[in-house]
Amino acid sequence: MNKALRSAFVLDHLIGHIVSVVATGLVEQIGDDAPDPGPRKVPRDLRLWLARLRLLEAVPFAHLVADATLLPPESIRFFHVDRGWTDALVEGALSVGTVTSADRSALEQLYGTVRTEVDEAERLVRLPGREPGAAVPSGPAGPVTGFLLRSRMVSGWPGIHVRGYAEDNLRLAPPVDDDEVGDAQDRPMRKLGLLRLERLAPAVLLALFDGLPAVVHLEEPRAGVQFGVDETESGGRVRAEVHLRDPATGDRFAPARTVEVPFRKSAPGVLHLRALAERMTAAAPELGATLDAAEFALQMVQFPYRAVFADRTLTGGPPADHLDAFRPGVGYTLLKKHFGGGQ
Repeated sequence: MNKALRSAFVLDHLIGHIVSVVATGLVEQIGDDAPDPGPRKVPRDLRLWLARLRLLEAVPFAHLVADATLLPPESIRFFHVDRGWTDALVEGALSVGTVTSADRSALEQLYGTVRTEVDEAERLVRLPGREPGAAVPSGPAGPVTGFLLRSRMVSGWPGIHVRGYAEDNLRLAPPVDDDEVGDAQDRPMRKLGLLRLERLAPAVLLALFDGLPAVVHLEEPRAGVQFGVDETESGGRVRAEVHLRDPATGDRFAPARTVEVPFRKSAPGVLHLRALAERMTAAAPELGATLDAAEFALQMVQFPYRAVFADRTLTGGPPADHLDAFRPGVGYTLLKKHFGGGQ
């Protein structure tokens, strides 16, 4: 039997075994949302199942986080996915369909074809739900990076927005459009595709990016106009504050003017609105003697909370009129140095 016929025979043999033994009950979950790129050697359902496996679906959480102390509460951990490890995972799944040494030998000759087709399928798994503007790369798969987030923000905001941007020379000072990031020449940045975004537990979120981002955004879902207060902690005491805004411009006063939020004595957690309005007018005479409903709303409105993870030199710190934006530096340049080859 020549090599071509032998390879075809082994593929048919693999399909029968893997679909019946490995993918039973899982192929149905794939659905028809992912587009079909056309005829390939590996059947579509099997390609997508292997792609999902390479995106760490069905991998026990204990194999992703060996010890709970590695992901403590209110923490985020960034990582790089080892392609050698995920390729070995796929090869192990394919080995279910081999019986003889000749099968294994023929399968080894097919690994290159399987890898190429699974690379393509990997980018199609989440295509229907990708962010607008995220291109679908073609050709060999590149680096896959991601993060695990364990926080109350995951359970509190089930629809949290996650975005990754590829370029390094970013300018994140106002004005910046909510959905676009500009570089030094004000060109829109390339938004990376999200290969996977899933809650593994009520307070644990896993994200995988198709590439190595320079900046990652985590943002509160936009559900319309919202109001709120800021929390500050001093001496073990947490208090609520409001940063006042200039009624002429809508921007926060510089230097900042804040008032502590009073609560009703008989109902802890319920704001005493009349007393709060009086404190506002006392702290900022520009507001006038009294506040009407629209003026009070202006002081209480809040933008969706956004955490920006990047090298601190890229962000330039939080702008004065967006104090509710959080911009720590997490050293993505280290990931780029070790895994991105400096490209």
